[in-house]
Amino acid sequence: MEFKDFKTIVADAAKRAGIEDYELYYVSKEESEVSLFNGEPTDFTASLTGGVAFRCIVGGHMGSAGTQELSPEQAESLVRRAKDNALTLEKEAEVFFAEGGAAYPECRPMSMPVLTPDELMHAALAANEALKVSHEKITDRCSTQAVTLQTQTSLMNSRGVDLSWTNSVDAVILDAVVSDGTEDNEDFDIKAGDPAGLDLKEIAGKTAARAAAKLGAGVAPTGVCPVVFAPSAMYSLLITFASAFSAENARKGLSALKGKEGEVVASELVTLTDDPFYPENVYPQPFDGEGSPTARKDLIAGGVLKTLLYDLSTAHDAGKQTTGNASRSSYDSPVSIQPYTLVLAPGKLTEEELLAQCGNGVWIDTLGGTHAGANPISGDFSLQSSGFLVENGKKTAAVRSFTVSGNFFDLLKSITALSDKAELPRIGLPSVATPAVLVRELTISGK
Repeated sequence: MEFKDFKTIVADAAKRAGIEDYELYYVSKEESEVSLFNGEPTDFTASLTGGVAFRCIVGGHMGSAGTQELSPEQAESLVRRAKDNALTLEKEAEVFFAEGGAAYPECRPMSMPVLTPDELMHAALAANEALKVSHEKITDRCSTQAVTLQTQTSLMNSRGVDLSWTNSVDAVILDAVVSDGTEDNEDFDIKAGDPAGLDLKEIAGKTAARAAAKLGAGVAPTGVCPVVFAPSAMYSLLITFASAFSAENARKGLSALKGKEGEVVASELVTLTDDPFYPENVYPQPFDGEGSPTARKDLIAGGVLKTLLYDLSTAHDAGKQTTGNASRSSYDSPVSIQPYTLVLAPGKLTEEELLAQCGNGVWIDTLGGTHAGANPISGDFSLQSSGFLVENGKKTAAVRSFTVSGNFFDLLKSITALSDKAELPRIGLPSVATPAVLVRELTISGK
């Protein structure tokens, strides 16, 4: 059964059950993937997942139920189970549904071609061939993947909201393994886009070169020094601490930014924006997980915290408007809050000028252990790192297996310069676009 028919049956069932306030949320994901190792197929997967969730408010309480089956029987069951839940569960935070009649932003989906298995295989093979000739130290232990994903999201409620959004994305993943005869090293890259239009040779060359540059790496010396975070490392930091901008976490006392809207929380050089329509974001969204319109907004502007991220419930509690950042990780997951694409505004320095301003310090391009070595509430972190020494304003010897320690909120205030180009190191939701960032000083623990 199509969702458009299913939602009509649900609406009729809700009316018969005397439910006046309700919402129906539907997600369908169709994904196919081909994986190769040294040019030989190792895996092919094709999946169709998703389902529908029904939420209703009865007597001031919210009840919910979900199903993966779109049928008249399940439509009736959804309504009945959700109503029973509302009548038996204790009330937690007040729940709100989006109002109809809102204006939604113009938003173009990626609409990349949905690739066939043969097209996926061709793309993965082409990426493997590109890796084979990418570098003199490349090995035969490289792997490649090609992925195609189509997602449909729909939401309707009793207040006049009726929305649907379809997006399709293709991606190629390259894992380059290099060797100098005594040690191996690897690096990977993920590029979204129709594989036919990607320059796989260039992508493979850059990936292999990054891996080869770390062969023979030493350990950074222990000390306190300036640190430059490459876009790939700054991505890891911003993703790790993005939850600090959630108004829900602030409401629970789990964010150091609670009560600081309007205050200086970062260097005046820092402007951090959440942009659902960032051109390189492969998951644009015109509405959020509650059906509210999305919008670009400054979280930090000139170092001042302008807003946290709100859904309908937290906005009501704070006497504000939702920022359209309600999120659902799956069709039946509870509503949470997260950004779309965090964009750290670039500065005015080229990478060479940024390194010159650093003088002597460390360039970090990889951070590991963020789940165990970072506390999103306090902001403290101690993370395994790799990168390069910076000596006399130049990147020199590769270094790895050292730890960088500090506090994220102090780091924001200690940013002294940013490079003039923002990069999107990884695709995903949320995603991050960031330049390289120079921090005044951090503690490095190495040899």
